[in-house]
Amino acid sequence: MNSKFFDLKKEKQDRMINAALKVFATQGYRHGSTDDIVREAGVSKGLLFHYFGSKVGVYRFIYDYSVKYMMLELRSTVDTKEKDLFIIVKQTERARLHAMRGYPYMQQFLNRSLSEDSYEALLAVEEKKNALEETCASIDAQIAYDDLPGGIDGRKLRKMLDFTIKGLMTERVQDASFQPDMLYEEICDYLETMRQIVYR
Repeated sequence: MNSKFFDLKKEKQDRMINAALKVFATQGYRHGSTDDIVREAGVSKGLLFHYFGSKVGVYRFIYDYSVKYMMLELRSTVDTKEKDLFIIVKQTERARLHAMRGYPYMQQFLNRSLSEDSYEALLAVEEKKNALEETCASIDAQIAYDDLPGGIDGRKLRKMLDFTIKGLMTERVQDASFQPDMLYEEICDYLETMRQIVYR
């Protein structure tokens, strides 16, 4: 990537980043095109290639940018002393909300990147993938699963919560009126419902 990208006005940077995030989040690497990105961003194809060189260059940059941004949000929002499963999940989602206020498709892009089957895309993110996984694993390691009521498999419960949250996000992102704050409120409602079931 051309480092002069960061010399552009922040508004233009964000337009290009958000356009790429949206295209790759909704279409995946294989089907997402640079034509769609420039149309969404309102810039020329020449400008996109000037800064990123190629489609894979765009993908590599936004993955790296998303990982760094999300890790920063997670580290500043999730309390390292917290042990309660539901509180940690809620704090994690609040961190994602903070990121999605500026970059609405960032988390969906990161979710989609986990199921990419393009070798070119997989190779582009290989180095940075572990960093985000390690951050998420360290947050997960805080959870006191033994504090849950007897008979409840905490790790299965955590997976259920993750599947629910990812499903809600996928459903909402497909809606043209997607609002991160509304998604966060909906996630919190589901978390509270599940907490009531677990602790009744």
